[in-house]
Amino acid sequence: MERTFERHGHGLARTAALVGDPARANMLAALLDGRALTATELAFAAGVSPATASGHLAKLVEGRLLGLARQGRHRYFRLAGPEVGRLLESLLVVADAPPPRRAGPRLGPDLRAARTCYDHLAGRLGVALADALAERGAVRLGEDGGAVTPSGAALLAGFGIDGRAPGRRPYCRPCLDWSERRPHLAGALGAALCTRCLDLGWIARVPDSRAVQVTETGQLGFFETFGVRA
Repeated sequence: MERTFERHGHGLARTAALVGDPARANMLAALLDGRALTATELAFAAGVSPATASGHLAKLVEGRLLGLARQGRHRYFRLAGPEVGRLLESLLVVADAPPPRRAGPRLGPDLRAARTCYDHLAGRLGVALADALAERGAVRLGEDGGAVTPSGAALLAGFGIDGRAPGRRPYCRPCLDWSERRPHLAGALGAALCTRCLDLGWIARVPDSRAVQVTETGQLGFFETFGVRA
């Protein structure tokens, strides 16, 4: 048992050390919207030279925090999976926890209103959507997990989302929103909702940002479908 704890402790320390370097932390934060970026783009985000960035990226790939894809002569890096995005969001909650008498985390109004958290919706829009689905009895959310109800599966099917959850990724779970300090929806369901809203033109990505904008079509759609005033 002690050896098991010791092994887990070493792994935790290695991961913490990877995230703990400011340059690597900036690289990871730049990838939180789920995009894949080149080494040059990540070097700029981290404020380091390309040679220094290359060393950092090699460590992050080796530590299984980043995945690497090659396309022609270009190399693209992205978060290794949704669990890495969840880890980073959880760290942001702690890192930006406001001290006493401080109004809240420093965050631009666009990001606070609506943004992506890896591959699902966050900010006030993401929290409002989770609240609306819970109030309608479409989902049940607990501390660490969630489930879609039969009525929720019917609602989601009408919205164009398959209620089945292939693979090992959790289908429905809460993710603590680091600006609102309340849960939004993550897992395969959260990703499917975000993708569907993009496909319908309800939201549009803001270039070079994690923020998304709600379109006029989206304002009507969110209200008529979910009762959410976006």
